[in-house]
Amino acid sequence: MSLAHAIATVGSFTLLSRLVGFARDIVLSAVLGSGAVADAFIVAFKLPNFFRRLFAEGAFSAAFVPLFARELQERGRDEAIAFARQAQAALLLVLVPFTVLLILAMPWVMAVLAPGMRDDAPTFALAVEFGRITFPYLLFISLASLYGGVLNSIDRFAHVAATPILLNLTLIGAVLGLTPFLPGSGHAAALGVAIAGVLQWLWLLVACTRDGVGMRLVRPRWTRRVARLVKLATPVAIGGGVQQISTMLDVVWASLLPVGTISALYYADRIAQLPLGVVGIAIGTALLPLLARELRAGRTASAMANQNRAIEYGLLFSLPAALALWQLAEPIIRILFEHGRFTAEDTTRTSAALAAFAIGLPAFVVVKALTPGFFAREDTRTPLYIAIVAIVTNVVLNIAFLYGTTLAQFGIALASSLSGWLNAALLAAVLLRRGHWSPDGRLSSRSLRMMMATLGMGAALWGALVWLTPLLAHGNLAGIAALVGVCALGGGAYAALGALLGVIRPSELSYVLRRQPGLKSADPGEQP
Repeated sequence: MSLAHAIATVGSFTLLSRLVGFARDIVLSAVLGSGAVADAFIVAFKLPNFFRRLFAEGAFSAAFVPLFARELQERGRDEAIAFARQAQAALLLVLVPFTVLLILAMPWVMAVLAPGMRDDAPTFALAVEFGRITFPYLLFISLASLYGGVLNSIDRFAHVAATPILLNLTLIGAVLGLTPFLPGSGHAAALGVAIAGVLQWLWLLVACTRDGVGMRLVRPRWTRRVARLVKLATPVAIGGGVQQISTMLDVVWASLLPVGTISALYYADRIAQLPLGVVGIAIGTALLPLLARELRAGRTASAMANQNRAIEYGLLFSLPAALALWQLAEPIIRILFEHGRFTAEDTTRTSAALAAFAIGLPAFVVVKALTPGFFAREDTRTPLYIAIVAIVTNVVLNIAFLYGTTLAQFGIALASSLSGWLNAALLAAVLLRRGHWSPDGRLSSRSLRMMMATLGMGAALWGALVWLTPLLAHGNLAGIAALVGVCALGGGAYAALGALLGVIRPSELSYVLRRQPGLKSADPGEQP
């Protein structure tokens, strides 16, 4: 499968997941609102996700996928599957006692994670209770992430990319269906998270079995391959831990601000995550196994060409998305979320955070395209050092914004965006210096033309906003229609300008949508 088709496959399913996720967040915002119960649930939900990104999607995947690709290339499918089973045993050996320990220690964990909540005893008690309900999600979603790494490595992207849809549907069903039978909607949402973890694990377990990759349990053993996995994963875990600690520090900062700040940042981040998830995560997921195989086979020129195309695809979508989210932040939040318990004041807070997150969106996507250039070469230390620099910068900026200005949640989001740009710049500089990446003429030329098309789109959006402001001030059917119309106008303007400037070509779109046989990679001279 080509890189372009792999990105399209992952991106299309991720887009569907994000759309279902919007429905989930609309339900949550209407039922939970943006107050104490919502803050307690969001903190509890962030906790297992923090460790999921650390253990599974961060360190473990970054170390496991290149090693699994090496086993496939050098020793064949059977040995690769045997290694995956050993990795599963090692993961369980860590996660099972860790999960039990964290559930028992939840009051102390919440006291560290959200110190501002301790002044509100009922909200703090809810956060502890919700945390204990949601935390088993970590165990099952970590196993699902391991299975996803296996499936992605054998070019089975669809099942993995569709997995988050189960979480969104389960949360919607739990909040709407279980709330009458439980103490409150927050309890229903927390239980929905735990149920979703089990369903996602079973979904990918069945997918692995169907593709002949039976992930049965084996006895944990310290082998050469497991030792190599731990050696590669440790620096990524530290770096990922630093990065995730920075993310969790956002919760700490927000807990010190008025009630509803945590929820505002969460809802804003969910909107910003749409293009990041569809484009950035799709690129990272598809690119890492491809680069690992190409570098293992000695096709360095092809690997560099594919990395350039990954960056190009990322900028193609993230540049217009960033400007559109910045311009449309307030009407998007109002029309999507200002219902039920979500008030106009919540809209103002959340839209400010969304505008700040939008500033860093292209950087977050480019980071997803650059880090595989290190991980595919089994270099997990350099991104660690760069992450530490970016995170320290993030912390310093947060302190400066919170205590030196009145930016509130806008400052927390802005600090994340600025540190994201620093992260991307440092990753690019190191790859350039080592000769592992060099932007080709096509990337340089098209990036400039993308920026021109984006500015043209921004002008069209500005005109539409001036004309439709009265309609966009209300979250009724007319407001929804106006927002859809503005988005369609922006997309059409960008597509037209992109075609006029040679950024978007019909022949390339057909290439992306056409499945390519085998594991063929883009040739440096091709126009994928």
